[in-house]
Amino acid sequence: MDALTLIRETFAPLSRKRILDIGCGGGTLAKRLSEDGAAVTGIDPGDAALAQARAAVPEARFEAASGEALPFPDASFDGAVLLNALHHVPDPTAALVEAARVLVPGGSLVVVEPLAVGSFFDALQPIEDETAVRAAAQDAIAAALSGGTFACRRDVTVERRESFASLDAFLARVCAVDPARAATVEARRPVVEAAFEAAAEREADGRYGLVQPLRIQVLARP
Repeated sequence: MDALTLIRETFAPLSRKRILDIGCGGGTLAKRLSEDGAAVTGIDPGDAALAQARAAVPEARFEAASGEALPFPDASFDGAVLLNALHHVPDPTAALVEAARVLVPGGSLVVVEPLAVGSFFDALQPIEDETAVRAAAQDAIAAALSGGTFACRRDVTVERRESFASLDAFLARVCAVDPARAATVEARRPVVEAAFEAAAEREADGRYGLVQPLRIQVLARP
């Protein structure tokens, strides 16, 4: 099981389903769901990410917005996705409330979040320690469930394995998520390199493997 498969299963059949991609980045997920026939709308606060998404998925709609203030009427979407995005939102509790507001009754929100464990996390930690923000995302989900904002339909943890040809390939990957990390990499290069070498598993072809556990929760709006 991987995140994309579970997302597709949750919203199947995807044809004409109105899906909101919250924190869409460069449009990778939007492209996959659009290819399956969904009517995708993506939001992201970053102008560069939105430009990339619009170029990659011209058939989708993209808006500049934050997860805490979605520019859509109530009950606008059949489903929504937060893919590796909730821990980047300054107020994850508000983002979940907003996601519930724009979903139709019975609509689903798929939240995919990296946990603060695993070799990928260990390699990332000297660049950016996301322990607190990842915990805050999980706490916000738990509060949304206990408060009745959502009900949990499914809760699974999967391991995402990524392979890199070199340290520089790993750094390109993590700095693409947040270009501000590049300054930290430059300032702490020896520490970053040591953490990567300690965390990565050397594969038979010489590449470096890193594993990131992802918690995937399918939440339903009552």
